[in-house]
Amino acid sequence: MFKPLAISLAIAAAFPAFAHAEEEMVRVNVTGSNIRVSEKEGASAVQVITAKELKASGKTSVSDVLRAISANSGNSYNEQYTGSFSAGTSGLSLRGIGQKNTLILVNGKRVASYATAQNLQETFVDLNSLPMAAVQRIEVLKDGASSVYGSDAVAGVVNIILYKEFTGTDITAQWGGSTEGTGQHEKSAALQTGFGKLEEDGYSLVFSIDAQQRDKLQQSDVAWMRDADFRQQQRGSLGWAITNYAGTDPTRTLGGVRGPLQLVNYGDITPGKTGQVLAYNPSPYKTLIPGIQRVHTAARATVKLNADTEAYVDLLHSYSRADQTFSAPLTVNNATRVWNNATQALDTIPVVLPVGHPNNPGATPLPFTATLFDLGPRLKQDKVTFYRALAGVKGTLAGWDWDAAVGHSSSKLEETVQNFVNRYEFQKVLADGSYNFFDQSQNSEAVRNRLRLSTLRPAESTLDTVDFSAAKDLWQLPAGPLGFAAGAQWRREKMDSQTSTAVLSGTELRPAINIINGSRNVSALFAEFNVPVVKDVSVNLAGRADHYSDFGNAFSPKASARYQAAPWLLLRGTVSRGFRAPSLPEITQSTAVSYVSVLDPRDPITPTQTRGVTAITIANTALRPERSNNLNLGVVVSPTSSSSIGLDYYRIKQDGVIGTESATTTIANEATAPQKITRDADGRITTLYRQYRNQGQREVSGIDLDLRQRFVDKDWGKLTLAGQLSRVLRFAEPLSDGAPLTDGAGTNYFGSIPKWRGVTSATWEQGKWSSTLTWNYVGSYAQNTHLDESVAAFSTFDVTTSWQVTPAANVTFIVQNLANKRAPWDYSASGFDYTQADPRGRFASLKLNYKF
Repeated sequence: MFKPLAISLAIAAAFPAFAHAEEEMVRVNVTGSNIRVSEKEGASAVQVITAKELKASGKTSVSDVLRAISANSGNSYNEQYTGSFSAGTSGLSLRGIGQKNTLILVNGKRVASYATAQNLQETFVDLNSLPMAAVQRIEVLKDGASSVYGSDAVAGVVNIILYKEFTGTDITAQWGGSTEGTGQHEKSAALQTGFGKLEEDGYSLVFSIDAQQRDKLQQSDVAWMRDADFRQQQRGSLGWAITNYAGTDPTRTLGGVRGPLQLVNYGDITPGKTGQVLAYNPSPYKTLIPGIQRVHTAARATVKLNADTEAYVDLLHSYSRADQTFSAPLTVNNATRVWNNATQALDTIPVVLPVGHPNNPGATPLPFTATLFDLGPRLKQDKVTFYRALAGVKGTLAGWDWDAAVGHSSSKLEETVQNFVNRYEFQKVLADGSYNFFDQSQNSEAVRNRLRLSTLRPAESTLDTVDFSAAKDLWQLPAGPLGFAAGAQWRREKMDSQTSTAVLSGTELRPAINIINGSRNVSALFAEFNVPVVKDVSVNLAGRADHYSDFGNAFSPKASARYQAAPWLLLRGTVSRGFRAPSLPEITQSTAVSYVSVLDPRDPITPTQTRGVTAITIANTALRPERSNNLNLGVVVSPTSSSSIGLDYYRIKQDGVIGTESATTTIANEATAPQKITRDADGRITTLYRQYRNQGQREVSGIDLDLRQRFVDKDWGKLTLAGQLSRVLRFAEPLSDGAPLTDGAGTNYFGSIPKWRGVTSATWEQGKWSSTLTWNYVGSYAQNTHLDESVAAFSTFDVTTSWQVTPAANVTFIVQNLANKRAPWDYSASGFDYTQADPRGRFASLKLNYKF
């Protein structure tokens, strides 16, 4: 049973002594339509996060605010995903169907996607590039909206609305740190200033800047993960990294172990195995949260040209830097590979000590495995510069409200990695014996520097836009005005993600590659009618036609209706058809080299064990868009002006979902498609070749519950209760190619999809004091390999308490994860699930704010 719902209702019932306030609750419904309406609640559910709620949350970034909402589910990544090609970034996945299916807008307009793709194929907007200090409110449309916005708006739309007018100056500084001895601290500062009121002065200027700095958190900093010893956990083992399989014979003794390597029982790492192996603790080499530095600026200038026309300019800019330990020092063995640009494939190089090498006392060449610890861990630094410049003119003419704008946006990445290994210098030290592989303390810094290799990976994504829209009440019908809106848009998307020249020249050992080079033009026409059928019943009809220069056309219709059955009862529903265009990595020139685990029954050595192989993935110019059908039904009950209960059902069906053939299928079909697999001389798989394709379906459905209650008492002050609860009813995909749909709700079959997520809060305000208690809940979910075992439910409580010292000065104390709950154990992640939980434990902060 889901406890947050019961407790939220119990809290609401626990204050009968308060009188209901007679103030009206503000519920803005703008995102998702081009027509202005007066109703507080529209035909589609929109969650509005106000400036007041943003401050009460105690969060310091747009990412932290949005990722906490209950509609955000699995397949959503932030900077804790340190193994990503998009390190240091953060995205949002409404309904759990991927970041590429959630559209992010700023002031109702698109911005450039991140410079490169997440998980090779997902283009997304990096929330960490967006300014927190400039945000006035955030609107989350929990419904498909391709009929208005086009591609990507399958699961919903997030519209981040910045201040367009602000007078005075607001300065904030915040300091915080973990109370658990991890050594992680965070500090931020923000300034917002503005002057001029558009209606009074004819102009308005707003400027904001905010900066954030946070220390890096290593796995070795967290007490329960420090030793990577998880043998006391469910299906846990010693999570050490094996560097040598020699000595697995239990009668054999290994000696001469030096440095971080230790002799451990093989069975402690891999249950059922015997003997001893060389292994090391990977915790010092694993970053859980990168160290970050960010600076965001935003500016808005608006000028009245005449009584009915105004011109505006929106500018956004951000710089961010993320630092992390990319991985442990490189281990070299007989599977060490380099890129061959001529063949567009990987070549294996021999890792053999020749006769006469100081480490080879024998009379024959000696294949070996060694981890080059003395070169140091591989360190990654990602520098990202993001900006958007938007200029427009809007006004009223002959009853038409119109808006025309042109914009340019860019996300530019420079990623450097230190302590890779130079293939040519490696081959030299093998030949000349100048590097001691078995006693690395004897190596000189000069020979180490010969081997070390630093790489630079540049990437950039750009977006150019031109759009025009106009809306008008065409004429008056018996039940109200007939609203109409129409418009046209054009945009050009471009992505250029390169790979280091050291990789392309075959210099880097064991490279990872993500090359994307493509662009396209998109043009669209759209229209919308809002028809008042009879009193209290209105119907909205919308449609949009998109043309893409790469795959062709897509048409997206939508019909919605709202029925105000009584002053306290609203019924609503929408049905729509949408699409997601193939991303540029999926449909244009792209090549990716990554590493996957496979089980190969034909493996001559380990046919019953998984092992790592290389996967090469390429684009497919024949891809079709993913099509979707959305259904949303809802009811809103408002028994008083200070209370509201909303219940909404959603269902999304997608066809032609783009992906790659699973490794299991590729191996099973090797006889009919041998070109997809390369094996070495021993018959072991070295490489899988994959191509994106429209391959399957997806069906998801669920329920959202929104609870709001406000009480006011002259003595006790004001109490506001709020709860957003989401229940996934179905999340179905095929487990393998051609298989029927399998429901993965409440499992991690298709990413971590807990059935329940909830955020409930209680805010008390009295005089100069206010305090908010927030409960964040993530339900349990079953392991896909052992459905009788689950990742435990996770609850945390956050508290913010504010004191208005003077009319201008405010002090706020913030504690996140008040009870210091540890992230639940997840054996499939060898620790915890970074998509659902935070490893930091209790985190306390102090915030100072001054206005003048």
